[in-house]
Amino acid sequence: MTINSHKDLTLWKESMDLVEDVYRISKAFPNEELYGLTSQIRRSAVSVPSNIAEGAGRKGKKEFCRFLYIALGSLSELETQFEIAIRLNYLAEVTQVDLVSDRIIYIRRMISKLIKTL
Repeated sequence: MTINSHKDLTLWKESMDLVEDVYRISKAFPNEELYGLTSQIRRSAVSVPSNIAEGAGRKGKKEFCRFLYIALGSLSELETQFEIAIRLNYLAEVTQVDLVSDRIIYIRRMISKLIKTL
């Protein structure tokens, strides 16, 4: 597998879309969560494409896989924080919940398949 840039990866593009979704959704969180859950959920989301990009920029499949595993960890962290937001009723629209949940599942599958391929 030859990758000219992390930007060539559909996985990276999908994870960037996830970041946009998370920022859009978390904008509606209460102001008192700005330095709490809002900040955490955004950092977790940003970590996913960041680690994919860093891994793709490294030399060798082993290092790339290591960063993909880190991205998987960040995705699990994001999923947990998203569940917390749901439980605290910070998300008003069911479509928002479904969109992010489906995207998380899709990205997790893509990362796992890429790890197996490498």
